[in-house]
This record gives sequence, C-alpha cells and structure tokens, in this order.
Amino acid sequence: MTTQMQVSKCLFPVAGLGTRFLPATKEIPKEMLPLIDKPIIHYGVEEAVRSGCKDIVFVTGRGKRAIEDYFDRSWELEQLLEARDKFDLRDMVRDISHMARFSYVRQCEPLGLGHAVLCGEQVCEGEPFGVILPDDVMLGTPPVLGQLISVHRTFGGSVLALQEVTPEDTSRYGIVDADPVGEGVYRIRNMVEKPPLSQAPSRLAIMGRYVLSPGIFRELHDLNPGAGGEYQLTDAIRALLDKESVWGFVYRGKRLDCGTKAGWLRATTIMAMEDPETRQIVLSALEEGGNVR
Repeated sequence: MTTQMQVSKCLFPVAGLGTRFLPATKEIPKEMLPLIDKPIIHYGVEEAVRSGCKDIVFVTGRGKRAIEDYFDRSWELEQLLEARDKFDLRDMVRDISHMARFSYVRQCEPLGLGHAVLCGEQVCEGEPFGVILPDDVMLGTPPVLGQLISVHRTFGGSVLALQEVTPEDTSRYGIVDADPVGEGVYRIRNMVEKPPLSQAPSRLAIMGRYVLSPGIFRELHDLNPGAGGEYQLTDAIRALLDKESVWGFVYRGKRLDCGTKAGWLRATTIMAMEDPETRQIVLSALEEGGNVR
C-alpha cells in the first residue's frame, strides 16, 4: 500500500449563472435553492467535511454573496434567537460557520469547469484536493468523496467518481475507457465526452466528484480552449493520463441531480418521502391534487 498525502482541501465551483432556474436565480444563487430545510450547497459541504476536508474553497462569481453570508456568522440572528430563548436554533445557525475553514476566489469569466479549478490553484497547489460539483447531491455512507479519498490513499494519483448509466444515457456524460483493478476500482485509459452508444467505450460515466493531484494545474495551464472558448476539466485529465495514474471508482450511494428544475423537484420529493413527517405531507398533497378539477 502506498502512503499518500492527506486530502484536506475541497474546491466547489459555484460561479455558474443558474439560468435553468430563472427567474428564481435572478438574485439567488442556484446553490442556495432549498432542498427540504438546507440549501443545496450545504449538503456538499457536509460531505466534504465528513470526508476529512478542513478547508473549503468556493470559486465564486458575481451575485454569489449569499453563499459567503450563509457560511459566515450572523450575529444579529444569533442574538435575536438567544433573546427569544431559542438556543437550539441559535446553536444550529452558529455551527454552520464552524463546519470548516472557508475561503473564496473569483472566476471573473465563465470559461468552463477547467478554468474554475485553475482559479483555485493558489489555494490548492502542492497537494491533492477534492472537487465537488454541488448540483449533484450525493448521499452515501461513508460519504462519496471519502470513498474516493480511500482509493487515493491506496493507489495514489487522481480518482474520479463513476456510475454505470443506461445505454441511452451515454450521450449525456463523459464515459471512460477503463480496466478493472479491484472491487469497483478502474484504471482509466481514456475518456470520451458524451459519445453515442455506438462509440461509447463503456457505460461508466464520470459524476461530479473528483480527487485531483496537483499535477492537474500543469495540464490546465497548457490546455487550449474548446467549444465556446471554455476550458474543460476532462481535457486536462485526459492529458494527465500520459503522466500519472488516474483511477475511477464506482461509488456506493445515491445521486440526486439538482441541476435542473425537474431534477431538483425529484430530489426534493425523494428526500421528503424518506422522512416520516414530510412523507405524509407529500402523500396528502398528492391526494389533494388528485381531487382538483
């Protein structure tokens, strides 16, 4: 077994405009849309912290101040709750700012996921780091990012979260060409972006969790922009394959895609149905809705 550096930092690209949720996201970051009783971004941060990450790095843009405020102290709210003897609520909102050490860097132009990761270089350079795409809420025990970190500790290199998708869905994701090396672990040989089924090397799709070696920054610096002038992270990882090992791991857990209105509504319904109290609310609403003429 190879001894690897501790993964203590996790980067969150959150500079996107969230146009799929307009007009709700005209003033509210899509990452702050509620999923039951917490904003979407909160679930990703919880996952990173449970995976052992102590430093959370947000790559933000204009209009994302609400994310910074959410993970900061709210003295006025805490004092108000304390004055009303609501100490449990006071402690709950206070604990949010104590989850980890938070830092923020700006992505001044929307130039793709690869560019967003490159914006975090000064904070993450020199050691492996996690990347969580908060649109994907991952529910797993141990947490999904922690599962990737365990693979990194054993094999080194970079690790990508994989999920087997249906044949008709290969054209929606980056698909890997990979060889199995252990239970759920694959050595990646190549990646194909959104191939039709006839050209897909497998049905193993890359999902929104990564552990990346610091070598990724070298590849991002050398990367040429692709369609729309964007710098794609998958292109940089593909270039990294020639120099370092890149592994894939079929994670254990549930993925809730909150990147579209349909996905967010489905995720909200699934989570509501898993709690006995909110489950009854959903069932009653469906019954009531069925009686509307």
